Formats: sequence, structure tokens, C-alpha cells
Amino acid sequence: MNKPKVLIVIAGPTAIGKTALAIKIAQHFNTEILSADSRQFFKEMSIGTAKPTNEELKAATHHFINSHSIQEQVSVGSYEKEALELLNQLFKSHDVLVMVGGSGLYINAVLQGFDKLPPVKNEVRENLNDRLIKEGISPLQQELQAVDPTYYAEVDIHNPQRIIRALEVYHTTGKAFSSFRSGIKKERPFKSITIGLDMPREELYTKINTRVDLMVAQGLVDEVKALQDYKHLNSLNTVGYSEIFEYLEDKITLQQAIEAIKQNTRRFAKRQLTWFRKTENIHWFNPEEEREIISFIEKEIISLPHD
Repeated sequence: MNKPKVLIVIAGPTAIGKTALAIKIAQHFNTEILSADSRQFFKEMSIGTAKPTNEELKAATHHFINSHSIQEQVSVGSYEKEALELLNQLFKSHDVLVMVGGSGLYINAVLQGFDKLPPVKNEVRENLNDRLIKEGISPLQQELQAVDPTYYAEVDIHNPQRIIRALEVYHTTGKAFSSFRSGIKKERPFKSITIGLDMPREELYTKINTRVDLMVAQGLVDEVKALQDYKHLNSLNTVGYSEIFEYLEDKITLQQAIEAIKQNTRRFAKRQLTWFRKTENIHWFNPEEEREIISFIEKEIISLPHD
């Protein structure tokens, strides 16, 4: 009988310790890691996205880290296609693979499939992008909250690409973006085991604040400064970059920018947890419970039916 092919998913909020755990699991199973962090794809963004260090990248083979340029468009649909192709290839030489990240939409796309959305009118997209440039993101956030509170509660509201995508669908169809989720899971040629990481809120917030201070010490301002010519790109409209752009334009002080990054990251972490808590078949652990997690995964794999 053939052993089942298994994708171990490590999910959870930013700064909780997903990377370190994924590496331990990959080393234990002698396998490779796929990143499902939609900001770590971009090779020009390293400090502000808290990418794995060079030592961590050497400790286990990673995919979808530095895989794209900020000038390339990466969508959930394109990631689903690329990730499934890579999984198909890697499963030829591995029975177990690891996926790690905090982007719930990207993880769901690989595990369950991404629903096809209706085509959007160009004028709708252009109008929303014009509004973003002229009015900023706040009015768009407020509109999304009014027309689709379900998606608003889950999405990274500081990501204009996500906000505009949802509003495009609403303005084109008159229906909420969240209503197009069919909930029909596509068949995959592998089994999955999803581990969710959580810890007391204050502990997580302290880790976030410490990480932001470390990013600044590592040269976040210089990294963002080097990307000023590209600040209009969606990939750079994100926490850790938007705030430093405001500082570089003398709109706020550096200290205000740092505090804003901490606050926006804490809010983002809260949204990530909201998303993952709604995920079915997720098994929750504290990130420090490494031995318990590996033991749990081994038992789950043994219990899976063989072909």
C-alpha cells in the first residue's frame, strides 16, 4: 500500500514563531517548506516582512521566499496554481511537506481551492483606484465595512489590493465579495494536517512590539527609502512600509511611524486569528510546544488511511 502524501500546515498570526517551528518540523521529517506569506514572495522586501534569516533558509529548503519581484502581480489564484504544481513535483520525492504562513486566503486556496469570481468592469476598477489615490484608503475601508462586514472582519484592511478587489466585485454584481465563497472543497491529491499557533494576547503583542524595534535597528528605514520610486505599487501598500513612507514625506515623525507600525501589526495579528479561528480542522498549540506538536503530527499521519 502507498503511504498518503501529507501537507503539514503551520498557521497563525504574525511574530508568533511560525518560521522556527516549521523549520523544526521540516528537519524532523527531512522535507521542504512552502511559504504562504503573501509579503515574503517579494525579493525587494526583507526587513519589513520579517523574512527567514539566511541561517533559517539554509536550515531547511524554502519555496516562495524571494520568488517574485514587487513589479510582478501575484494573486491568490496564481499562487494556488504555482503552489499546486510545486507540491505535485515535490511529493514525488517526499511523503510529507510543510506549508507555513499567516495569509489565510493563500492557505485556503491550496487546501480547498479558490472560488472563481465574476469578471470585473474596467471602469469600476479604475474608479476605485482613482478614489484610493485622491481620498486615501479610509473611505474604501468604511465602504467595505458597510457592504460586506463579514469580509471586513477577516481581511487585512491595510492592504488596498484586498479592499479594492472586494469592492470591485460588489460594484460589479451588487453582491458582497464574501457571498461568492461556495464552500465547496476541491479534491486534492494529498491529505493535510493544520496546526494553529496561539498564545496569550499580551505576550503576542510584546513579541510584535519587540520585532518592530528589531526591524528598525536592522535598517527598515533604509530598505523603505530604497523603494520610494515604487511606493505606488500594491505590494508596498502594506504595514511596515506605508508608515515609513509617511515619515519620509515628513507627514509624521519616525517615532510616530514606529508606533503606527506596532499598532497596525497588532490589529493585523488580531484579524489573522479571527480568520484562523473560523478554520475547520485546525489543531491549536502554543508555539513552544514543539515536542507535543511533532508527536501529534506523527500520530495523525499514522492514523491516515493508506491507498
